Amino acid sequence: MDAFYASVELLRYPELRGQAVVIGGGGDRRPVRLPDGSWRYSRLRDYAGRGVITTATYEARALGAHSGMGVMKAAALAPDAVLLPVDFDEYRKYSRLFKAAVRGLAPCVEDRGIDEIYIDLTELAGAQADAGRAIGQALKDAVRDATGGLSCSIGITPNKLLSKICSDLDKPNGLTLLAMADIPSRIWPLPAKKINGIGPKATEKLAGFGIHTIGDLAAADPAFLVANFGKSYGAWLHEAAHGRDEHPVVTYSEPKSISRETTFERDLHAVRDRATLGAIFTELCVELAGDLARKGYAGKTIGIKLRFDDFKIVTRDLTLPAHTMDARAIRRAAGECLKRVDLTRRLRLLGVRAGTLAKLADLVAPAAAYATRAEPAARVAAEEPMPLFDQNTPSS
Repeated sequence: MDAFYASVELLRYPELRGQAVVIGGGGDRRPVRLPDGSWRYSRLRDYAGRGVITTATYEARALGAHSGMGVMKAAALAPDAVLLPVDFDEYRKYSRLFKAAVRGLAPCVEDRGIDEIYIDLTELAGAQADAGRAIGQALKDAVRDATGGLSCSIGITPNKLLSKICSDLDKPNGLTLLAMADIPSRIWPLPAKKINGIGPKATEKLAGFGIHTIGDLAAADPAFLVANFGKSYGAWLHEAAHGRDEHPVVTYSEPKSISRETTFERDLHAVRDRATLGAIFTELCVELAGDLARKGYAGKTIGIKLRFDDFKIVTRDLTLPAHTMDARAIRRAAGECLKRVDLTRRLRLLGVRAGTLAKLADLVAPAAAYATRAEPAARVAAEEPMPLFDQNTPSS
C-alpha cells in the first residue's frame, strides 16, 4: 500500500491531499473541528516530545521527513507539515478491506503485515497471457474500490525477491512488470540495499569492497562473497543479485509471539513517574490479553521490553507453569520480570510480550482455564495490586 497510514488519514481529511502530512506523536494532536465545520490541525513546529514518525505523505518525504525519524528532527525540516496521531484501529480496518479485495481475485496470499502482501498468480487463469498486466490492474482497481480510494503499488515478477524490489520502483500507484531478461537493465543499476535482506551493516561492508549497486554484487566472485560474508549469506548474496529466489508464497504461519509496546512522549522515571508508568504497564497487559483472546491464542512465556534514555534495550522473560491469556496473570508475570531490571535510568519505551503460544483449541478445557472477557485496565490494577516501578536496583 502507498504511504498506508497517511493515505487512510487523507480519506478522513481529504482537504490535506497534496500537503506535507506526518503521522506520529501522541493522541493529543488530534484535529479539532471548528464551528464553521473546518478542521484545525497541529503543525510540526508546535510539537515538543520524544515521539517518532510512523509514516508520512510523499510531499513530507520530499522535505526529508520519513518513518523512524524523531518528530522534533522532522520539525526542523518541515515545520509547516501537518501532524496527525496514529490510529491503528482505523488502519487495521482498511488493512482487512484491501486484503479481502485481493483474495476475492487471487486467493493464494501471504500476509506480510498491515500494509503488504505477496500473491501467487501462477495458477490463476489468464494471468500469464500478458505477463500479469491485466490481473495487476484488476487488483489495483479492486483495492481502490474496496477502500474508498486507497492506492497500492504492485510488482509482478517470477519470484518474491524481485516482486518486493519492483513494488517500490514506481510508487505511488505503480504497476511494474519484470522478466528475468530485464534484470540487467532494471535491477542491476539499483543500490545493493534495495535487496530485502541486505541491511545497513552489510551495505557498509559491501561498500568497503567497492560494491555499491546490485550489478556490482552480481559481478563479484562468488568465492569472494563466501570468504567475506560466510558460506550461507555469501552464497545468498550471489543468488539474490542475479534475481534468483525459490521461496514460495506461504499462505499461513503460526505467530511466534504477540506483543504490545509504546514509546513515551518524554522519558519517564521509575520513581518520579511511578503512577504514570504503572497505568501504562497495566494498559499494555490488558491490551495484550485482548489481542491473545481475539486471535485465539494463549501464551506460556511472558516478557517485557524496556528502552532507556541511553537507547539501551533490556528484555526479561518468565515462563509460567501453564498457558494463559488472562490480563491479571500476564501483569503478575510481567511485574516479576520488572523486578529483575535496574530501573535507575529513565525510560523511553515499555513493552509486554507473550511467547510460546498455543491455540486455544489445542489446550485442555481452555474456556474453563482462561478468562476471555475484556477487562478494563483500572479493574485489573485494582484487583491485582502490585508495587511497580518503585525499585532502584534489581533484586536478582
